Amino acid sequence: MTTASALTRDDVARLVDHTLLKPEATPADVAALCDEARDLGVLAVCVSPNMLPVDGTGLVVATVCGFPSGKHASAVKAVEAATAVAAGAAEVDMVIDIAAAQSGDFDAVRADVEAVRAAVPAPGVLKVIIESAALSDEAIVGACRAAEAAGADFVKTSTGFHPAGGASTHAVALMAQTVGGRLGVKASGGIRTAEQARAMIDAGATRLGLSGSRAVLDGWTA
Repeated sequence: MTTASALTRDDVARLVDHTLLKPEATPADVAALCDEARDLGVLAVCVSPNMLPVDGTGLVVATVCGFPSGKHASAVKAVEAATAVAAGAAEVDMVIDIAAAQSGDFDAVRADVEAVRAAVPAPGVLKVIIESAALSDEAIVGACRAAEAAGADFVKTSTGFHPAGGASTHAVALMAQTVGGRLGVKASGGIRTAEQARAMIDAGATRLGLSGSRAVLDGWTA
């Protein structure tokens, strides 16, 4: 596992999804996000699906699906994801039905992810948001296993919109242990400093979802 101490500022930038998912975001805000992303040298931008297409020159373009509640019919999530891919999204971050995971109905979680996976065929990347702060350890493990069985590429901690909170090093470590390097682990939600980002990477995060990317990268020292 890569340790944060081995990474330069530019290495960390290549782990970042520079994110703008505020409901009030305008096309001008998204254009500014993309310009800032190129200036920072990050890997990707992540924007709301109705903001697509964007000028993603030099960037990976990501979006969200079933966001932020996850309480959408799987067929609706699949249509949303397919529409986003057609509009230029290379990666889709979907939200599972959190209640299904909380109640241990991991067959339902798997079916939900499978529906979206079918709409995001390779080489498209599918990340599965499990809202880890709202789940027990057992539910985190079960949701990650369901996501892997359904063909996901990443599991992701959080939307950043749930009142239970965002990413934690405990959840990231548990998720990384569960997927065992077969899937990526995206830490997102509440990561605002280089120290927090360093802790997430050391816990096993292979991607970071950040809205305050500049502050994190400006604070990074190898």
